[in-house]
Amino acid sequence: MDQTTQLLPLDTLEKAAECLRTLAHPHRLRIVQILLDHEESVGELARACNLPSHMVSEHLRILKDRGFLENRRDGRKVFYRIAEPALASIMHCIEERFGTPQENPTKQ
Repeated sequence: MDQTTQLLPLDTLEKAAECLRTLAHPHRLRIVQILLDHEESVGELARACNLPSHMVSEHLRILKDRGFLENRRDGRKVFYRIAEPALASIMHCIEERFGTPQENPTKQ
């Protein structure tokens, strides 16, 4: 290993692993992908993910509890948006690694 490489403390890596475990669900990743583009209501997210609203609400609760999302109420609707800007980098990494060539024309 290069002498200038600084290893992160193990407690920092434990926090990172916990965040990654939270994101390690396909529906949560889809929700993040949608919310990176625009704020959305629970009902719209449920339709976009083809899931019942109560299931989407549970995924949103988990993501919000971890600090990834924020919400606002407008009448009876609750809208969610990204609170953690680093999610864009994480999704970009996922799209680069797992996207198909048609979805990512820069890869040859």
